[in-house]
Amino acid sequence: MIVARYHPDRRATLKSLKLHGMIEALEQQQQTPAIQALSFEERIALIVARERLYRDNQRRTRLLRGAHLKVAEACVEDINYKAARGLDKRQIATLATGEWIRRAQNLLITGATGSGKTWLACALAQQNCRQGASVLYWRVPRLIEELRIAHGDGSYIKFLKTAAKASLVVLDDWGLSALSTQDRADLLEILDDRVSTGSTLIASQLPVDTWHAYLGEPTLADAILDRLVHHSHRIELKIPGESMRKSREQVAV
Repeated sequence: MIVARYHPDRRATLKSLKLHGMIEALEQQQQTPAIQALSFEERIALIVARERLYRDNQRRTRLLRGAHLKVAEACVEDINYKAARGLDKRQIATLATGEWIRRAQNLLITGATGSGKTWLACALAQQNCRQGASVLYWRVPRLIEELRIAHGDGSYIKFLKTAAKASLVVLDDWGLSALSTQDRADLLEILDDRVSTGSTLIASQLPVDTWHAYLGEPTLADAILDRLVHHSHRIELKIPGESMRKSREQVAV
């Protein structure tokens, strides 16, 4: 049986080893007399399970913080299916499993301003953080700005490697800003690194069939869309009478 009294030195040792879950479990066992009747193996199993839970929770917290989602509080449990926006419960349920990310597939969400694209994208991204997937979120205009800075200060390759490591990259406001030839080439580099290894979620006001014209330069446009559109899921949102942005305070998206 584990010692009845939890010596401070043991706590310091566990803390130095960063076994914070075990510390919590041991302190709880001290305060729960019924646990004393359990066998050594049973108590050890409880302690190890608590450490695992603690680490899983810490990882989820780090992933959510590192994702920098625009709407951090968005979650799939709060999706509003009542509004006639073209949402399919079965499709969302399938996407919520994260299987599309494990298969390195893409998701394209389109719809007019106020249809809830960003909220839905963040909800699905948050769901995948909760499942242990690493996520990076950018508005495309901000991404382009950061890429230009990276070219200037010599951190471009490091930037690409960081983006490539993420299980999911969310590119919001796709199609809002004009792109230079260099911008298109940079987007192609990011997307090319993700082929068969990572997923990309695009949220855009523009219908997918207009993306080629938006990107311009047929050769680069063909290459970018080839990496995005194939093996992709699509959600086309409609505005249900009034903007979801206006009604969000009363009804979850």
